[in-house]
Amino acid sequence: MTGAVATHLLLMADTHLPKRARDLPAQLWEEVERADVVVHAGDWVDVALLDDLEARSRRLVGVHGNNDHGVLRERLPEVARVEIEGVRFGVVHETGDRTGRERRCAAAYPDLDVLVFGHSHIPWDTTTDTGLRLLNPGSPTDRRRQPHCTYMTVTADGGALGEVALHRLPPRAG
Repeated sequence: MTGAVATHLLLMADTHLPKRARDLPAQLWEEVERADVVVHAGDWVDVALLDDLEARSRRLVGVHGNNDHGVLRERLPEVARVEIEGVRFGVVHETGDRTGRERRCAAAYPDLDVLVFGHSHIPWDTTTDTGLRLLNPGSPTDRRRQPHCTYMTVTADGGALGEVALHRLPPRAG
């Protein structure tokens, strides 16, 4: 790491509020407060979460997903691109079937270092032959066929991606 302090990113997707949960888990809100950049890869469902994250985040990067309509589609792009500490990030909701994902994404996003995506609710962390890192944080509110609800944190510094950590959330009470 070249800088005094690396930039800390929080990655989430597929929150589906209020259909899958009334609110984000408290642990995730604590991460929002700590993060330098919050990234949301779509399927917010309720614009209230976008408003809350905009108010509580130092910086928010988000896209709309297939379950986002109306004002969410008006306020959020389908694809977002941002450079953070020299690392070129892209955010998109859907990348298609897992079979061939690396090849498709490498071809579609040759100008990126990292692509954050959602849709499947399944955590994903691979690197393509071209060096593109693919990250899906899973879902913090709807684990579907996964054993845990999840999100990711990552650091960026000096043009390099630092530690990528997948965090498991405890089961919801009730």
